[in-house]
Amino acid sequence: MDVRFQDESLDRLEVQPGDGGYPPGVARVFRKRMVMIRSAVDERDFYALKSLHYEKLEGRRKHQRSMRLNDQRRLVIEVQGDAPNRVVIVVGIEDYH
Repeated sequence: MDVRFQDESLDRLEVQPGDGGYPPGVARVFRKRMVMIRSAVDERDFYALKSLHYEKLEGRRKHQRSMRLNDQRRLVIEVQGDAPNRVVIVVGIEDYH
């Protein structure tokens, strides 16, 4: 899948060493998730991996989805377009507690 970043700092976090100001381990798991996203054929790949906890958000954010990074942080994304030209927009890393 094609990937775009809503926030340039997340683009840098994917390719540059360091934690980007996030708690230990979050940047490492974020990079793993980005590899998964880039290698996915479509969203069904995310649903197939139960450990991702890939979920639709509700309310005003019903167009967005989230994936677990750790017990407290989630990666929020938007999936746009039609297959095979789907694009994942990485919105941010959010604290869900």
